Amino acid sequence: CKCPLAVKTSPMSGTLFLSFVALLAQVSFGSSEGDAVTVSHTVEVARLRSEIAQLRQLLDAKATPSDASERRLLVDPGATEGITLPSGALTKLSVDNAMLRKYEHWQKQYTDLKGAMDSLWLILCGAMVMFMHPGFAMLETGCSRAKNAQSVLFKNLLNVTVASLAWYIFGFAFAYGGPFEDNGTYLYNGFIGAKGFAGHAFLKEDDTGNMAISPGTSTMLTWFFQWAFCTAAATIVSGAVAQRVKSPAYAIYAFLMAGFIYPVVVAWTWNNGWIMKVTNVGYMDFAGSGVVHLTGGIGALTGAFILGPRINWHPDDPAFHPHNVPLVVLGTFILWFGWYGFNCGSTLGLHDAGTGALAAQVAMNTTVAASTGGIVVFAIRYAKLRKYDVPAMCNGILGGLVSITAGCGNVETGSALTIGFLGGIIYMGSSMLVEKAGIDDPVDASSVHGACGIWGLVAAALFDWGNGFDHFHGWDGFTCMKEDDGTCRTNIGGRALGVNIAMALCIITWVGFLSTLAFWGLKVSGLLRVEPEKEKKGADESSHSPSKAYNFSS
Repeated sequence: CKCPLAVKTSPMSGTLFLSFVALLAQVSFGSSEGDAVTVSHTVEVARLRSEIAQLRQLLDAKATPSDASERRLLVDPGATEGITLPSGALTKLSVDNAMLRKYEHWQKQYTDLKGAMDSLWLILCGAMVMFMHPGFAMLETGCSRAKNAQSVLFKNLLNVTVASLAWYIFGFAFAYGGPFEDNGTYLYNGFIGAKGFAGHAFLKEDDTGNMAISPGTSTMLTWFFQWAFCTAAATIVSGAVAQRVKSPAYAIYAFLMAGFIYPVVVAWTWNNGWIMKVTNVGYMDFAGSGVVHLTGGIGALTGAFILGPRINWHPDDPAFHPHNVPLVVLGTFILWFGWYGFNCGSTLGLHDAGTGALAAQVAMNTTVAASTGGIVVFAIRYAKLRKYDVPAMCNGILGGLVSITAGCGNVETGSALTIGFLGGIIYMGSSMLVEKAGIDDPVDASSVHGACGIWGLVAAALFDWGNGFDHFHGWDGFTCMKEDDGTCRTNIGGRALGVNIAMALCIITWVGFLSTLAFWGLKVSGLLRVEPEKEKKGADESSHSPSKAYNFSS
């Protein structure tokens, strides 16, 4: 027989707690007849009848009639409202139905509130990431020559507008579209999505012809937040090819990057493509050191190499140094600010204490790594020049930010300091190598985003706050990755490191190959580079109206 549940009462208020009242039904036990009924069974039935009678007396004392047709039962100490039940004896069915209705009501309220909070969080963070574009524009303009300032600004505007349309028409579908496998987790073909072109089926009509809104967050929210990341990846390239690439050529490349190159990388990784099945550990890149920054950095390196250096360029020639350091510093601070939307927003929600704590940890790691990277580069440059190199310090800060982006959600703050420290050194080493190779990258985009992006992927696996290489936390944040029985998985840290290194090589190959095809095709067709006379005169005067970015005479 079923054992009755004890009724818990509060000595303070005398209100009856009822978590489960399923057994408080009008139970009728049959009499003990026949030889098959034992003496112990008879005693047990008598005891149960006695307990049920006592419980009914308690219910009659605690249930207060509100009118002739209903009774109100308080289920929470101190509550002023309860669950309305039919008059008469409480039955199992009536109590179950009332509790179920209340539970469904609370569950819907929680789902709506959770969806609203997550939507607010991602829209805010997405807007912060979008605000990084003024940062890119100021930084790139300050690093360029004054005669090309307006041209650089125009390409940043062109990048955002063209890339947005590419993301809307093709990019989102390739990156996050289905179909998925039967379990709904992994991308079906593992390579590229094929649903959601141009916003198709983002909204659906209900039977009345109105737009049906599904519980939780919407597809439009995902589109907006991930759009900000896509355009950021595309704009990284603009600084490396600044001052000598034709605007139509750059628009073509930006469309290709946002519409196909970058989305495929996303499909492999963040949309649970083939890389997430490798070694059954997955690829760890919390906010995009590889997916966003390495992708943009390789595109930047490829474009700068195929374009060739600016006419008469030499790295030690003051004519090619940044013409406006205040713009460089302003751009750096704007990018740093936007990075909190970039990294903290990658929690993809803010609806409970766990996601709030993770977002705070991410913010702290981001701050420490950026600061350390800037100080390290400043110290290296000062030791070499015995002068303060402000633009280099700015790139050191950005190198630290790129380095921590992959592991900001699974490393301790002490590790973030080390990651930023080494990121600054890696940036400096890469910058010197690129310069020695004769590649003209006016903003060091290939080193800041490319080299530090690779380091970020390695560091995310190397410094994971799991128990050495025995445990691995990765996407699970504060807890270890677990087996089906709830125990921590063991001996997977080394595999995670291998997967991240393999993914870095895949991104370099994919982006490098397609970017080479794009830039080389534009070069062969004569569409890539501006004419020498226009380059010498400056793009602002030869191609823009008004012809000057700065008009100090007015």
